[in-house]
Order: sequence, then C-alpha cells, then structure tokens
Amino acid sequence: MTLADCDRVSEIRVHGWQRAYRGLMPQSYLDALSVSEDAERRRGWFARGDGSVVNLVAESDGEVVGWAAHGAYRDGEVRTADAELYAIYVDPARLGGGIGQALLAESVRQSTAAGRRRMYLWVVEGNTAARRFYERAGFHADGAEEPFEVDGTKVPEVRYTRRLAP
Repeated sequence: MTLADCDRVSEIRVHGWQRAYRGLMPQSYLDALSVSEDAERRRGWFARGDGSVVNLVAESDGEVVGWAAHGAYRDGEVRTADAELYAIYVDPARLGGGIGQALLAESVRQSTAAGRRRMYLWVVEGNTAARRFYERAGFHADGAEEPFEVDGTKVPEVRYTRRLAP
C-alpha cells in the first residue's frame, strides 16, 4: 500500500462497513461514516507508521479493489509475538471473486514468514458471512468475546484464531 492508495482504501472500508454491519449497529452511525474523514486519518497513520502494521492492497487493472492490515496481536496495549489480522475489506461490488481470500492468504504467509505461530482476529458476532469466510480459511472462534459500543449500542465481537505453520 502507498500513501496514494489511502483514499481508495477508505472508500472500500467505509462502504464495506455500511454493507457488512447493516442491522448489526445503528444505521445513523453507518450513514454518518465519511470516506474523506477516514482517508485523512489513514494518511496520518500512514505517515506516522513505524512498520509495525503491514498494509496490503489487491489491485485489478490498476485499481485498488481490496485492503488488509496485519501486525502483532494486541493484548490490551501490549503487542505479543502472535499475529493479528486487524482489517480486511473488499470492494462490495467485487465480493466473492477471491480477493479477500488472496489478501488473507498473503497476511497469513507474511505472518508465518515473520515467525509468528498463531494469528488472531476479531469479528462482529452477527456478521455470519465474515465468520463463514474465516472458518473456511481455517480459523475458529476460541471463546473470547469483547463488546464495543457504537452510539450507545453494544456490538459484541468474537475472537477467532488459527495456528500458523512453523
């Protein structure tokens, strides 16, 4: 990912949230998400990046069509020796075409090459499509749950994990 990709990544991320989380969090929150504000934040993070977060993009015919980010697992404020998939989003018009699988496979490959033995991720409990996607890729819910709050509504997340080959 380059700095020039931030606008398109934010567009994919915001539209992905609006599609995936419809009915799972307040619609007023989803409607208020701003691509331009997200892109501004993303450019700031990108500029300050220390290399601890790996941002990947998938392209088709020169256009960014998906994005994933991974790095060290965050146990509170502590970074551990395990990996975490922080985010993965595909242009909603391109879902089902293998883009997400390719991004996830590359995140797993890079994490394994970095010597990480396990990868974690958090997924909204009610996002059954995402849960099936991760389960098909060898991840499983490990029993950990963590709610976060969106405009006064608790949105439960479940943690998934997968062992990485040594």
